[in-house]
Amino acid sequence: MRARRHLVPLLAVSVTATLAPALATSTAVAAPAAPSSSVSAASASAPAGDGKRALDRYARQKPRWKRCEAAAPAEFQCATIKVPLDYRNPGGDRLDLAISRIRATASRERHGVLLSNPGGPGGPGLFMPLAMAEELPASARRTYDLIGFDPRGVGRSSPVSCGLAPGEEHWLRPYKEETFEDDVAWARTFADKCEEKAGDVLPHITTRNTARDMDLLRAVLGEKKISYVGYSYGTYLGAVYTQLFPRRADRFVLDSAVDPERAWRGMIQWWAEGAEPAFDRWTEWAAERSREYGLGDTPKEVDRTFWDLVARADEKPIDLDGRPITGDDIRSGMRAEFFGPQFATEIFVELKKAADGKPVAPEKLAAFTGPEGRRAAGAGVEIPADNGSASFWAVVCGDNSAAWSRDPESYRRDAIADKARYPVFGDFASSIKPCAFWDRSVERATEVKNKAGSLVVQNEWDSQTPLPSGQALHARLRGSKMVTVLGGEGHGVYPSGNACTDGTVTRYLLTGRLPAKDVTCHATTGSNAEARQNKKRDVLPGSPLPERSPDRF
Repeated sequence: MRARRHLVPLLAVSVTATLAPALATSTAVAAPAAPSSSVSAASASAPAGDGKRALDRYARQKPRWKRCEAAAPAEFQCATIKVPLDYRNPGGDRLDLAISRIRATASRERHGVLLSNPGGPGGPGLFMPLAMAEELPASARRTYDLIGFDPRGVGRSSPVSCGLAPGEEHWLRPYKEETFEDDVAWARTFADKCEEKAGDVLPHITTRNTARDMDLLRAVLGEKKISYVGYSYGTYLGAVYTQLFPRRADRFVLDSAVDPERAWRGMIQWWAEGAEPAFDRWTEWAAERSREYGLGDTPKEVDRTFWDLVARADEKPIDLDGRPITGDDIRSGMRAEFFGPQFATEIFVELKKAADGKPVAPEKLAAFTGPEGRRAAGAGVEIPADNGSASFWAVVCGDNSAAWSRDPESYRRDAIADKARYPVFGDFASSIKPCAFWDRSVERATEVKNKAGSLVVQNEWDSQTPLPSGQALHARLRGSKMVTVLGGEGHGVYPSGNACTDGTVTRYLLTGRLPAKDVTCHATTGSNAEARQNKKRDVLPGSPLPERSPDRF
């Protein structure tokens, strides 16, 4: 198995596109339903009259493709097209949509276009074609034009901002009675700043509108259908596309899947629920290797060792390079690590050493001391420092405001109850969030329930979208098949060097034929090592796997 290389540094794009004056004969973009209407595939009809003609003009755009940057490969081209801010009023304000492509290497074998999304919400995808070109097999490269895009409001696509200071972006907060009122004030201030800074735009930064942008991009590219690979949040985006445009979805791979019924508060709570079986598995693994690691001879003893260190750090924080690590920090930092028991054990051993004042291996403590992730940069578009947070919450709050209580006290009650049920992370997941003070959604949440063909791919031990989440999406997509990697660790499966999973996905991309039945693969040492390699926080946006931030999908 070859090691994955880091992508080239983020590149710039400053290409613009013009609107063609001629009208397209038809447009394929679904118009939004009114807030009070039933949202279903039946609502995906284009508006009549002036709105229809306005969408036709969008569909007739001719992108000005140019080399993205001198340092980039010549075949990697970028452009910018326009999309409506509000699809109910396509003649109104417009947004930029930054797009990219790498053409298929064999024109005679070309099947069509393959769009992709790296996750988020708020993950930039403009540079996905570079990563996909590196990782896909040559047969798939001959078959597809690889298409990337920064979703609306993200990166170079009219980036949104709430004007947040770095400290205000920190949102996974443990419940404490003495700090809860401060946390409520933080959440309210966060929402107020977003409303003040971008209140006219944020209501339209939603998954449904991004799916509509994808279909407009399909029309601009002159394609009848699109194929797609989406990771994490990108699975939800792909599923919403199949709901709105089932006849335009060709070959859809949904890797590390979101449960559409739990978008989005419930998905954050999945992090807590999923951590408990992962924690139990970790205690068993570490106990079996007690001679090597010394954390306890039984799972119960390992459990006690963990909680003893949490209590100890709460009383006297651990000093890591001048940064105090509390018991809450240990719970939060270890939550995602438990899904890889060896890696979690090595990290925890280093934490114990640090607590005892012994030398540590800093590279193993990146979950506590490492960078929070790189920000996109580039010429031509100034990307606000808080763009990732602003675009994340626009989607998480705006997709389904009904999932979020307006009563702060309900979050207190949930945090207390869930800390008891899910002690590792329950209060972090269920406590107050900015969505409690966000405006109501412009549209109801999309009910995903269709027979469009797609392939759901899922590791058994995924920290961000646990296995039941992937199973739930598979059940909602009645025309789908599922690939489950037993023993698979990490968030993001394809490609991983596992012949079973990689072969199944690639065959589907090449032939369009789903497996006759669901497929069960078994993780290999190499494929799990690949997952650990790609958990590193310095993976650049645009990777074929989602950014490895523990507070994103």
